Amino acid sequence: MKKMKDRMHTGELYLPGDKEIFDWQMTCLDRLCDYNMTRPSEGEKRLALLQEMFAEIGEGCYVEPPFHANFGGRHVHFGKFVYANFNLTCVDDTHIYVGDYTMFGPNVIVATAGHPILPELREKLYQYNMPVHIGRNCWIGAGAIILPGITIGDNVVVGAGSVVTKDLPSNVVAVGNPCRILREVGEHDREYYFKNRKIDYNAL
Repeated sequence: MKKMKDRMHTGELYLPGDKEIFDWQMTCLDRLCDYNMTRPSEGEKRLALLQEMFAEIGEGCYVEPPFHANFGGRHVHFGKFVYANFNLTCVDDTHIYVGDYTMFGPNVIVATAGHPILPELREKLYQYNMPVHIGRNCWIGAGAIILPGITIGDNVVVGAGSVVTKDLPSNVVAVGNPCRILREVGEHDREYYFKNRKIDYNAL
C-alpha cells in the first residue's frame, strides 16, 4: 500500500496528519520561522535560508517577510528575479512553479491543497493536492487567490482581488471573481503604462 507521503504529489486522497508528513512539515516550518525572524539588513542570511527552504530558487529573487507556506517553500520552484511582496501564502503541499520575472503583490494566495466535497471524507480529514504553474513575466495583483491545479501563461496580469478558478492563456489581463479575461496585452500597452500616462522611452 502506498505511503501517505507518496500520495502528496499524485492527486490522490491522503491524510496530511500522517506522522511522517507531520514530522517533516515541522522541520520545514521551523526553517520558515527562522526566515521570517530575519532583519531587513540581513540580505545574505535571507538568501541562504531561501536556498535551503525552496525546491528551486533562481538568481535575483526577493521574498519579503512575512512569507507563509505549508511546507516552508519545500515544493516551491521560483525562476530568476521573482519578486514577492508581503504576506505571500503558498499552500505548497505539492509543487508550485513560477517563471522568471514574475511579481506577486501583497497578500496573494497560491493554493495547491483541496478537500473532497463529500462531507464524510472531509470528516475523516482527507486531502488532495494539485500543482500550480505560473508563467514568465506575470504580475499577480494584491490579494489575488490562485486555486489548485491552475495554469497561468506568460506575460499575464491578474487584477487585484481576483480569484483564479480556471486556466489563463498567455498575454492577457484578467480580473474579477471568478477571474475572467478582460483583454489581451497589445499595442496600447506599448504606449501607456497607466491610464493616460505615456511611456517615455527616452527616460528609461
